[in-house]
Amino acid sequence: MDDKAPFVLGGRPLHERLTADLPAYTELVLAEVTKRIPAYRVLPAEALSGDITGVIEQTLRAFATVLRTRQLPTAEDLEFFRESAARRAEEGIPIDVVLTAYHIGIQVLWSSMTPEVRPEEVHDVMAVNTLALGFLQLVTPAVGAGYLDERQTMFDDEHSARHTLLTALVNGASADIAAGQAGLRMPPCFFVVALVFDTHPDETASDVDAAVAGRRKLRRARAELERHSRGPVLSSLTPEGGIILLPCTKPAAELSTRDWVWPRRMIADISRVAGADLTAGVAAAGPDGVAAALAVARQVLDVAIRYGKPPGVYQLDDVLLEYQLSRPSEALDRLAAVLRPLEGNEELMQTLTTFLRSSGRRSTATELHVHPNTVDYRLRKILELTGLDATRTSDVSLLQAALAARLTLSAGTAVHPPMTGHTGLLRSGG
Repeated sequence: MDDKAPFVLGGRPLHERLTADLPAYTELVLAEVTKRIPAYRVLPAEALSGDITGVIEQTLRAFATVLRTRQLPTAEDLEFFRESAARRAEEGIPIDVVLTAYHIGIQVLWSSMTPEVRPEEVHDVMAVNTLALGFLQLVTPAVGAGYLDERQTMFDDEHSARHTLLTALVNGASADIAAGQAGLRMPPCFFVVALVFDTHPDETASDVDAAVAGRRKLRRARAELERHSRGPVLSSLTPEGGIILLPCTKPAAELSTRDWVWPRRMIADISRVAGADLTAGVAAAGPDGVAAALAVARQVLDVAIRYGKPPGVYQLDDVLLEYQLSRPSEALDRLAAVLRPLEGNEELMQTLTTFLRSSGRRSTATELHVHPNTVDYRLRKILELTGLDATRTSDVSLLQAALAARLTLSAGTAVHPPMTGHTGLLRSGG
């Protein structure tokens, strides 16, 4: 057969038939696309009759050229499909829907023509089928690339706008302009979260790339954060930790205990999904008070970690004593001096710390791997040296405060949140 001879279907060159009846085929494809794809049915009428119809017509015209020349589209020819896909990305139409529309177009065209195929035209039908598959094989990645490039640009723009807004808020600057650029309306208040992730087991495995494991942990955490969020969330996170601003529908002064359940549960779920323990300090404030709230949240986080609190979410009320004892004062030295007689005796100090935390001689013995009688002996020794009885309710508060003061002085009086390695944004604003 002559390779330059036109493909014939129903006794007529196929490319001529397609070109001559282009408006009818365009209308047929548009009807089938809107019938089979719900996302296209809800597009504005002017979009369907304008841009979408134009894309269908141009696609059919390009396929007619392929049939006439027997040559698949060039890179230059494919640019149209990339640009069209970018517009669909701007409109928010899912990528799978966009790709499906192209396949539907070829299916509709094929279904409308093949009933007229004559026996002597079967060879042409097979050749055209091969060209159609090749056409889709080139168009599909071009459409996908155009779509994803636009989505990445949109994401970068949105991310940049949110980052600018986050920076303004945590630095105490006016955020109105940045909020407008991000397309966000400022909520009455934010839950301001400063957090630290523990390492995931994979990050310490000798046969696993720690950086990859850390990024995977972070990706899971971000996905869970977005799943829980009631609106756009501002965050700056690394595998080690970071900050999150969660929008709240109430002013900070009107928040009740029930309102705090949501951020606590959300942060617990993030920890579970990330597969790593998480410790967080949380405060609440209106947009103008985010910088001050972040300073408090960081200090609460630092206190929780410094005083050996278990992983979890902490507000200022949860660490009031430890927080106050982390402030420089004359009382701090006096409190720490209560335990000076125990200095150099780590057994007694460890026993006291464990007993006050566990509130029981047997649990203390179990944790320290000693006999309960040994715990009793050490507690009596502490009483002899300090004059304070860890089993007497009236002395417990003073001993706990003395331990906290001693820990504060041994670590230094300045509060420095454990944010080593984080961005300048995390270090700013407090």
